[in-house]
Amino acid sequence: MRQTGGFLFLILLCLTSTAIPGWSKQVLSPPAKGTCKFADGKTINVAYSSPRMRGRKIFGDLVPYGEVWRAGADDATSFVTSTDLVVGGKNVPAGSYTLFVLPTQTKWTLIVSKQTGEFGIPYPGEQFDFARFEMKLSKLPSPLENFTISFDQAGTTCTMKLDWETTRASIEILEKK
Repeated sequence: MRQTGGFLFLILLCLTSTAIPGWSKQVLSPPAKGTCKFADGKTINVAYSSPRMRGRKIFGDLVPYGEVWRAGADDATSFVTSTDLVVGGKNVPAGSYTLFVLPTQTKWTLIVSKQTGEFGIPYPGEQFDFARFEMKLSKLPSPLENFTISFDQAGTTCTMKLDWETTRASIEILEKK
């Protein structure tokens, strides 16, 4: 009986995956990481999924202006720091956080959430925000196919860059001494 039930479940699962359009064809975005290592060996690590443009209009369409975005795809973007930081003049203690972004046409706001371990959507809400920070916006010289989070490190400063399509949003992060 148990074997028959298991066999029927597998058949049903196979039939369901082919009966729901797009379900079996859904491709997850590749996992990616960004790291900044300070001179004293302490780090900031970001883990995210890197979606692709694939001919789509990104900002203002796929990623609507005025709505909180998970800063990537699939799982929420994690931000783990092994040292205390200063971001936008505010202290961020060492620990684990989730990153979200609120993009508009003229400014972006980085949201550091205390809620961790969730899928990227829906945004858990302002009650879980640790802090919000204004990001600097600039244009990339040419379109970038893959969403990328990277760091430029200089001394006790890491500049975190979120690049995609023709947009770069960046913010300076200082190691608190």
